[in-house]
Amino acid sequence: MSKMEQDYDKESINLHDTDLRERYGKISSFVGIFVNVFLFAIKLFVGRLFHSVAVTADAVNNLSDAGSSVISLVSFKLAGMPADKEHPFGHERIEYLASSVVGFLIILLGVELLKTSFEKILHPDEIVFSMLTVGVLLFSIVVKFFLYFFNIRLGKRFNSSVMKATAVDSLSDVLATSSVLLSTVVSPLIGLQLDGYMGVAVSILIMISGINILREMLDTLLGEKPAAELVERIENAIKKYDGVLGVHDLVIHSYGPRRFFATAHVEVDAKNDVLASHDLIDNIEREVEEQLNIHLVLHMDPLTMDDPDVNRWREMTKEIVAEVNESLSMHDFRVVKGVTHTNLIFDVVVPYQCQKNDRQVIEEITQKIQAQGENLFPVITIDRSYV
Repeated sequence: MSKMEQDYDKESINLHDTDLRERYGKISSFVGIFVNVFLFAIKLFVGRLFHSVAVTADAVNNLSDAGSSVISLVSFKLAGMPADKEHPFGHERIEYLASSVVGFLIILLGVELLKTSFEKILHPDEIVFSMLTVGVLLFSIVVKFFLYFFNIRLGKRFNSSVMKATAVDSLSDVLATSSVLLSTVVSPLIGLQLDGYMGVAVSILIMISGINILREMLDTLLGEKPAAELVERIENAIKKYDGVLGVHDLVIHSYGPRRFFATAHVEVDAKNDVLASHDLIDNIEREVEEQLNIHLVLHMDPLTMDDPDVNRWREMTKEIVAEVNESLSMHDFRVVKGVTHTNLIFDVVVPYQCQKNDRQVIEEITQKIQAQGENLFPVITIDRSYV
């Protein structure tokens, strides 16, 4: 399941209030800055006081989280800028770039902490058990749980990659701090200094968190398939109109968490008045933009529905396409009748998981159609699904 499928929230698509989104983004960032700076200060004090590299590493991790919150604060301000001449699609993708920067900083921090922890393994210092250390670590775990639920809820509501990245980072912090707590309690009991080893565990968890954030943002920036629920809502909004016979070639582009653009082909009866069909298309586009906040552009495909030969050949071709491979589908079926032969013109959607290449698909369909013995000549266009 792609990130876009996981992240899609039907309420966030209808969220037009940019000021509200930016305001909650600032609240999330300020809370993150305050909490993480406070945790950094008390952990650094305890870590230095009791010579614990793991606690100190955890403190530095909190400082990096504060820096991430500063980046989030700036990104929300920039992403909220309106579209302009140079950026007609808006600035919301800045959030993706900010999340990538956060991920990179997290990885960099993890590498530095890994080096420090290895040195601690080679040259361990005696750690003095202290209830103060245990209390600080327990307090940190509780606070980080709060930050996780706080940011994940806001992230889903506003479909914000930055908030979700912050939430994931908070959850990894819970695991990291739990490891440090385990080291603090267990080391005196077994007589083995686990401080350096737990520092390594913390640094690895930190790096994994950063890598996951970068990977998700890379998928988003490269372009991934839209959420199945979003596709279904757009298709249902189109199909509910009388006069729409079908919809295909739906393509959805995202220029930020709340800026969606889509194109699709709508099938209508060829005998309908062209002005009436054009009015139908206009109404669909307008309603989708008003209700789903998606700028939709539709292409009209007229279909011949009252010709017995065309209907028979259409059904025959559908069956043949399914015989070649059950994952294939057909649309845009048209017929041009001639004196010596008849052209069957249509598109075949070949999914990426289909084992047959385009040439094989065309050859097999052509052979089966021509085997019907009606001087039929298929003109096939290979198509891809982007949803």
